[in-house]
Amino acid sequence: MRVLTVFLCVLSASLVASKTTVVTAADTIGRRLGPDELVGRFLASSTPALTSYRARRMLTASTRGGRMTASLEAWTWIDERGRFDYDVISEQGSDLIRRRVLVAALEEERRTRDENDTSGEVTRANYVLEVDDDRGGDFLRIHLRPKRKSPHLVDGVAFVTPDGFDMVRMEGELSKRPSFWTRRVEITRHYARVCGVRVPIEMQSRADVRFVGDATFSMRYEYVTINGQTVR
Repeated sequence: MRVLTVFLCVLSASLVASKTTVVTAADTIGRRLGPDELVGRFLASSTPALTSYRARRMLTASTRGGRMTASLEAWTWIDERGRFDYDVISEQGSDLIRRRVLVAALEEERRTRDENDTSGEVTRANYVLEVDDDRGGDFLRIHLRPKRKSPHLVDGVAFVTPDGFDMVRMEGELSKRPSFWTRRVEITRHYARVCGVRVPIEMQSRADVRFVGDATFSMRYEYVTINGQTVR
């Protein structure tokens, strides 16, 4: 039960949020801007907002060295009123993990949406944003420094395209351990721009749990519609 409680804390922190195009060093707009302007453009790249969608999701979780596992598939959506809901279409594995982790993750997302909880979003209210001095490579790196210790905030890095300032990946560790039983929690989130809107497409988390070992969680999205547009 303690392991499952750790999972739920990890999920609540992790779920707070066209093909990804890899750019080359020839794209120099982002490499010429000052740090403040670059951060401003990065924050502005979150528009247009995701107001409605329908997506099929695949969720999996495991613990105790893989001896306890579960998976779930569900249709998820935000309707025209802005309400989040889901419909489980298949599930297998540990009933305890399915109920206490996978379904609980979707319920936590519903709570976050209903309460308009922005405590985990990438904003200046939640983070100090610092541009890495090294602007070589395919992506610019913006360091995310949480303004407070919270299991909803990631101490890590956002990888951003130098031409459109779009975040394609975020990775790091939770700034506050969810419980005494976790030594560390690593988070990776992947994003893409679909129908002109930046959306999450995959996330993974791994927790090092005392006396148990690794506990893992992953979720993938397959979008059907976004903001009233059919995904082709």
